[in-house]
Amino acid sequence: MDRPADIVCDALVVGGGAAGVAAAVELCRAGLNVELVEQRPALGGAYYRQPAGGATATRPGSRRARQWSRLLDELRGAGVTPRECHVFLGVDTHGLALLDDRKGGRVRTVRTRAVIVAVGAVERVLPRPGWQLEGVVTAGGLQMLIKESGEAPTGSVLIVGNGPLTVALAADLARLGRPAVAVIEAGDPMTRPSAALRMAAFPGLVAEAAADLTRMHAAGTPWLRGSRLTTITREDGRLLASIEDRNGASRQIRADIVALHDGIRPNHFGLPPTTRDGLVVLHAGDCREALGVSSAEADGRAAAREAVALLSGAAAQRHAPEVTRQRRVQAVLASLFRPIRDDGGLAALPDETVLCRCEGRTVGQLRAMLTEPDPVGAREIKLNGRFGMGPCQGRFCADNVQALVSAVRPASQTVPLSRDRWPARPVLISALAAEEEAREE
Repeated sequence: MDRPADIVCDALVVGGGAAGVAAAVELCRAGLNVELVEQRPALGGAYYRQPAGGATATRPGSRRARQWSRLLDELRGAGVTPRECHVFLGVDTHGLALLDDRKGGRVRTVRTRAVIVAVGAVERVLPRPGWQLEGVVTAGGLQMLIKESGEAPTGSVLIVGNGPLTVALAADLARLGRPAVAVIEAGDPMTRPSAALRMAAFPGLVAEAAADLTRMHAAGTPWLRGSRLTTITREDGRLLASIEDRNGASRQIRADIVALHDGIRPNHFGLPPTTRDGLVVLHAGDCREALGVSSAEADGRAAAREAVALLSGAAAQRHAPEVTRQRRVQAVLASLFRPIRDDGGLAALPDETVLCRCEGRTVGQLRAMLTEPDPVGAREIKLNGRFGMGPCQGRFCADNVQALVSAVRPASQTVPLSRDRWPARPVLISALAAEEEAREE
């Protein structure tokens, strides 16, 4: 006997960013009954993150704001009312999707024929000695804070890493009158003329990058290209970053906040794409392939069309020309920002470097496990070594752990630390109790 559900729909879209909103619109246009859920109090995702608590948007009237307004108009026109503050918990053994309604204080069940997961990308940050210290954050996280609050953080900021997001963050800080101490960039786009010329095929991105660079330089923020961060320590209540340039010369920079960024990667953690027991599960946008907001919107629409085809029993193959175009963009950007020096990667890190921040597990502890006489597998690394066992469940350390395993034992088979299941999320007991009481009634 089927378990009754609180909500019945044709398709459930998880994530209210560009991909999720675009998918919901396309599904509605195809005549499906759609539920769109977002864990935050407002739609927008990372790129279109909205101000909170009456804060002023950092870039009002910008191209970004106009694009988001267009998507919202499409969503309203399609008649979709999003469920905000609803956290997706996964799919239970009855095939019901579970939603933690944070406002209503209860867990709701959804019977659906399709789930489109559009939860965005995960920021990539490589371990460095001292990266676990208080005041060390991710550049993407800091950018989200600025978008939500409309204000710069208190204290001086040093931006470190690789890629165009570091320049965008520096421009945002300059716009708010709090320019960064410096931007430390591992690559040097100024020495890659051929890649720069290929960027001419994407004038919109070139114009946006030029504006960010102009604002950053006008604010007096140094752009130290071809440099890398070697260590972070704390001295007299502030962070002290040791920087090494392309020639091996060292310098130290003090800051209250160090923002790290090494790119973004798809958010593969969660339900695997599948069609099983009548339920279609698809991924869309940056959680499937991290290519940026234009690609995310196009892929969301393509995923919706694929879902419609699969639900009708037809063969389906996803196709979106904009996704192909954005792959070319990302390939050019990767060439443009390619690090100048090979620093040896994770294998060169000192033993005391923290690898798993949740559990405080170090590079040396993993190396010790890997050099034991009896080979250890992913299960032992996770259960005995505690790598990937913290609150993030390996979402931020699993890739680094696997990379170090491959470096220490090149012949070993790489086994993922995590399973293809939705990451566990904390749920109030009262919310679970409310769901049980509603079922009994």
